Amino acid sequence: MPTPFESAQLNLQLFDLRREPVLREARAWFLSDFNPDSFDDLMAAIRGEHNAWVRMVIGYWEMAASMVTTGAIDGDAFRAAHGEIFGAFCKIHPYLAELRAATGEPDIARHIEAVVLAAPDALALLERRRNGLRAAAKARQAKEMSA
Repeated sequence: MPTPFESAQLNLQLFDLRREPVLREARAWFLSDFNPDSFDDLMAAIRGEHNAWVRMVIGYWEMAASMVTTGAIDGDAFRAAHGEIFGAFCKIHPYLAELRAATGEPDIARHIEAVVLAAPDALALLERRRNGLRAAAKARQAKEMSA
């Protein structure tokens, strides 16, 4: 089990990785503009112009979450430091079983899933986050249309 200091150091290093410009742009798109309403919407993004960004965001969070599932970072410390993982996961969670079946990859986002679902009231949190991010996207769209 990592010490609190070791967990803190790794959490800070993960945070620093998130500052990479392309990953930052991909995360911004994923959290604000990517709001799939169906499995088909998810697949359209995966097959479309934002394929690299979808893979980058999911890949980053999967790598980061694997540090929790393998014991390198304390799970509670990780979730406290990286709340964004809930926003990212809420976008794919409703379609995860279909994604795994369609791709034949049963382990897609397994580490993210394990870390997120270990949080207290995780499903309610994911629903709140999904609703909040969708509401924010609709508000931005309405503002853009009225400008």
